[in-house]
Amino acid sequence: MDEKKKVLFAAFEASPFIKTGGLGDVAGALPAHVKSDEFDARVILPLLGSIPEEYKSKMKYVMNYEVPLGWRRLYCGLFTLRRNGVTYYFLDNEYYFKRSSIYGEFDDGERVAFFSKAVLETIMYISKNFMPDIIHCNDWHTALIPVYLREHYNDIEIYRNIKTVFTIHNLKFQGQYSRLMVGDVLGLNETPADGQMNHDNSVNFLQGAVIYSDAVTTVSPTYADEICTVQYGERLEGLFNSRKYKLFGIINGIDTENYNPATDPNIAVNYGPESIEKKIENKLALQRELGLREDPDIPLYGMVSRLTQQKGANLISELLPQFAERSMQLVVLGTGEYMYENAIGDFAYRNPENFAARITFDESLSRRIYAGSDVFLMPSEFEPCGLAQMISMRYGTLPLVRETGGLKDTVAGYWDVGEEANGFSFRDFDAEGLRNAVDLAQNIWYDHHDIWEKLQRNALSMDFSWDQSAAEYRELYNYILGE
Repeated sequence: MDEKKKVLFAAFEASPFIKTGGLGDVAGALPAHVKSDEFDARVILPLLGSIPEEYKSKMKYVMNYEVPLGWRRLYCGLFTLRRNGVTYYFLDNEYYFKRSSIYGEFDDGERVAFFSKAVLETIMYISKNFMPDIIHCNDWHTALIPVYLREHYNDIEIYRNIKTVFTIHNLKFQGQYSRLMVGDVLGLNETPADGQMNHDNSVNFLQGAVIYSDAVTTVSPTYADEICTVQYGERLEGLFNSRKYKLFGIINGIDTENYNPATDPNIAVNYGPESIEKKIENKLALQRELGLREDPDIPLYGMVSRLTQQKGANLISELLPQFAERSMQLVVLGTGEYMYENAIGDFAYRNPENFAARITFDESLSRRIYAGSDVFLMPSEFEPCGLAQMISMRYGTLPLVRETGGLKDTVAGYWDVGEEANGFSFRDFDAEGLRNAVDLAQNIWYDHHDIWEKLQRNALSMDFSWDQSAAEYRELYNYILGE
């Protein structure tokens, strides 16, 4: 008899099937690391039309059934696929999921409501082989699962003991819709949820999950504290303060096998902690590739990011003329708001020896920037966790970050801890703070290279694998199960 505790991860995306950001990375990596002698973890996803055929062709059809949603009864097909030791369930409904876009559709609220209801219906059909003790929901796309579980399924015996964990990856996105949806689409009129999910005269999916879940997590401890403040709470800070007893922060990890400079096929020369001197070859190769002046002695700053204010693109744009006065180089890779794309791209065009901009998404080039840069810039206004700062340290590149969210939890700045640092940091979200941090990095690079090498060794010694994070999640699961 299988006595393992069972966790069902529900997400709208998971790498490698489909990924638009950090959520996809987490849902694609964490379940495999949660699996242990104590836990069995599986993943349930929508069968999105944009999932590559190489995966669809390997999926096994199981059955189909109807899912009740409001006044509708809708088709749902169940498919499975096992990959890297993890069982994945895919829920099919071509009307909702066979779209050209993953998100941003006119009926996203109805699409995610169907998925949430379908996840719970599916449990009836997989319970003989896998009856979850915990459903771990991720972001607003799955926020209705804890609500539906208690409002529509609590009277069914097999559902009564299921616990729910809800993880907030980015509070900016909450799923807010007209209250007309409550009855017609969600089927939650005349239930307590109707009032519980009311926010600013709209229905707020994420608010429902925070209220109905047994535990709420964010992807870093600092972000868990920040969302309880007016500055970061996105108008829900009162809700989070009232639910602090079940609010936890667990930092994300990275796939250390995938992000490994010793084996990465995308970079010019492979290297590791014992051969860090080879890193310079990647810098020279990157300078050549981007048309920068080849110079091993000038510090090269890299930035791979969406070009938005949240990511500090406004600070970078403002400081470009001052950066040009310093002996430094900068490469920026990413897309975003037009004014930042234009400002950074135009400045690089007019200063090609020391500045390069690639206004696109290029995974392979991003690896070469991680490997070839000396400093990695993340001057974010807010950052729930952030993965790029961890990846850069994995490649021996020192992160320079604003002290917020997961950046504060993972980067120890030189101003704060001296030679025990693994990067540089600044506190206030303004151009002066970023400029001062860059000037400090410049000073250490040119005048204290022995200290620079010490910081680099500190960064390389960091362990950002999923093992520690997975252990914390297992501890949380046991806590809400009363064990």
